[in-house]
Amino acid sequence: MRAGEVGRGRRSPTRRDAGQAWLLLLFVIAVIALAIVGVAQLGAQLVHRSQARTAADAAALAGTTGGRLAAARIAASNGAVLVSFRATGDTVVVEVVVAGAHASAAASDGP
Repeated sequence: MRAGEVGRGRRSPTRRDAGQAWLLLLFVIAVIALAIVGVAQLGAQLVHRSQARTAADAAALAGTTGGRLAAARIAASNGAVLVSFRATGDTVVVEVVVAGAHASAAASDGP
């Protein structure tokens, strides 16, 4: 190589690797973003399941004394929709839905 040819027509290794670094950085950012979205969705599902269980328990208890109307009212006040209500003797079994999460509960008015 002659003294005047140094660097002519060639790119430095750091400059050549810079394009690959950007692609790798974009890939890592995309993976992190997808992970955050997945964790957020999982968290939302867990919250909805918990709300559904709470609403089902409350609706079943309300249903033992107030019947289907009371169970539906309590379920709605807890953000749920009463899907089914079954009273057999002194036992009430209800099923509710909160944002796609189903839950059922039973309660008894007897001893």
